[in-house]
Amino acid sequence: MEAPPDTSDPICPICARPIPEGVPQSRHHLIPRLKGGKGGETVLLHHICHKEIHATLSEAELARVYNTPEALLTHPRIAKFARWVAKRPPDFLSRSEGKRRPRR
Repeated sequence: MEAPPDTSDPICPICARPIPEGVPQSRHHLIPRLKGGKGGETVLLHHICHKEIHATLSEAELARVYNTPEALLTHPRIAKFARWVAKRPPDFLSRSEGKRRPRR
C-alpha cells in the first residue's frame, strides 16, 4: 500500500501537485529578471511546469500579462498543460526537450 503524500510539501501553483524533496523543481520569477524582476517575487514550481511556461510565453508576455500564477492559468495552452500534468505523479518528467514557441 502506498504511503499518503506528505502534506507539508509545497504545492505547485500551476498543476496543484505537491513538490516533494528530490523532485525536479525550480523558482519562477513572476516578472522576468530581464524585464525588471531581478530580486522580485518568485514561486516554486515543478521543473516541467516551469519549462512549459517558458516554452509557451515570451519574457515580454510574462512581464506584461502573465505575471501571477492565476494569470498564467488563464492562458489556454498553460491551462491545458496544467490539466494534463495534474494527472501525473509529482516526479513525472516529459521525454520531449526543447522550446516549442516559435521565435519572432
